[in-house]
Amino acid sequence: MRNTMAAALLAGLILSACSQNNPKGETETVAVTKMEADSAYVASINQWHAERVQNLQAADSWLALSGLFWLEPGQNTFGSGKGNAIVFPVGKIAEQAGGFILEDDKVKLQVSRGVEILLDSVPVQQEAVVYASEVEHAPEMRHGPLKWVIIKRGDKYGVRLWDAESEARSNFTGIERYTVQPEWKLEARLEQNPLPKRIAITNVLGQTSQEPSPGAVVFTVNGQQHRLDVLEEGEELFIIFADKTNGTETYGSGRYLYIPKPGADGKTTIDFNKAYSPPCAFTGFATCPLPPKQNFLPIAITAGEKGEH
Repeated sequence: MRNTMAAALLAGLILSACSQNNPKGETETVAVTKMEADSAYVASINQWHAERVQNLQAADSWLALSGLFWLEPGQNTFGSGKGNAIVFPVGKIAEQAGGFILEDDKVKLQVSRGVEILLDSVPVQQEAVVYASEVEHAPEMRHGPLKWVIIKRGDKYGVRLWDAESEARSNFTGIERYTVQPEWKLEARLEQNPLPKRIAITNVLGQTSQEPSPGAVVFTVNGQQHRLDVLEEGEELFIIFADKTNGTETYGSGRYLYIPKPGADGKTTIDFNKAYSPPCAFTGFATCPLPPKQNFLPIAITAGEKGEH
């Protein structure tokens, strides 16, 4: 009897030890942990995407952008009348609302009698300076659902117009995208330029500027190493890139992506699930920068936003 009980006790201890050191059990625990991590990651990307969609539905979003008018030196009349140099949407402002005067590096707004235009929420009294080279941010002008500002691109000055009642904004139904795939969040490192460097960035107008670049982010896909030159933008790094999906599954002129600045060890991550279409995918009145030739990837990045919008 004692021998039988001792044998049973020994068998129980062995079974308990085996279960505690069971590789299969450890594998299952790791699998569950990874599944939970992936689920949380997918939820975070979905939240990021939801916020992007919400921003595109704003009254002054790219979907509301409804005009870009380049100014000529001297007087440029504007209003809803067809005879103006700059024609605003019919029925949303007076036929002859006023004019923009471009002189050297300054733009003045002249307002017609009886027309109310707000300049940073204050009614304009006949005339006001609305652009000067020494002013960091050009003031906003508003009338009804319309908002506009003066922009400068190279040596060109223009009026950028938003319409909160635009058809594009009213008809917007969302952004098609690839299924979120955690494997497209990749480890990367920044190869910093030893000396200050600028790279050529050309926009859709054909204008080229030399932009400062801190270096190139290097990452690996399917055992192959790739690199993309980055631009510094605030607290993040900005990437303009192209890949084999452009023009078929994604926007033809490439996509944009922000990544975190690296730590002291030079390491960061590049998450292609956050690759997004440039403003030009939503409006014909944007002046989007295009990918530099060195940022054309010879692979298909099947993550992030898709197609024309």
